[in-house]
Amino acid sequence: MRLMLVEDSVSLADQLIPMLREHGYAVDWLADGRDALVRAHDDPFDLVILDLGLPGMDGLQVLRQWRAEGLGVPVLILTARDSWSEKIEGLQLGADDYLTKPFHPDELLLRMQALLRRSHGNVNDAGLRVGSLTLDEQRQSVWQGEQEMTLTGAEFRMLRYFMHNPGRLLSKGQLASHLYDNESDRDSNVLEVHVNRLRRKLGKDVIETRRGQGYVFIGGQG
Repeated sequence: MRLMLVEDSVSLADQLIPMLREHGYAVDWLADGRDALVRAHDDPFDLVILDLGLPGMDGLQVLRQWRAEGLGVPVLILTARDSWSEKIEGLQLGADDYLTKPFHPDELLLRMQALLRRSHGNVNDAGLRVGSLTLDEQRQSVWQGEQEMTLTGAEFRMLRYFMHNPGRLLSKGQLASHLYDNESDRDSNVLEVHVNRLRRKLGKDVIETRRGQGYVFIGGQG
């Protein structure tokens, strides 16, 4: 899943970025509200973590403009401001959740996971489930019925994105843009390798290939 972190505190960004990447997220970091306003339209982000006290343009102004432009990406506001009026204004403008600094990193991760599940129509609080498959995001493993299977970091990132989009045709370009930070990592041959590894672990029919189009995640049988 691809995230945009909009935070002008270098120390906080230095803390969050490695943690987010360790949990399988591709992260784009911006420190200026004006840059974030434009950047949100350049790549298909799955979630934005947005600070309010930004240089260039305040976070609430950025959010207001995004929603006015029809950008529906989920937004989690992250701020040191503890004013109820600003929280209410942020939610009225279209923020999906609000976390006040200081916070525990585990709370941020859990709120992010819940937002991502809801934004893709999965309202199960117990975790991400498709058919007989349940993804354990904390352990970066997958359960197929009663059997737990370990995943590599790349397999976990790919499976999570597939499970957020069951039955949807995903091109190799879409997969790469959501899974990798850098253009140099976006190799279609590497994607095929990870798809084949997931098939070996979960069953060959779990992921369907559409020649010349991409892949469709069918999932395990419920």
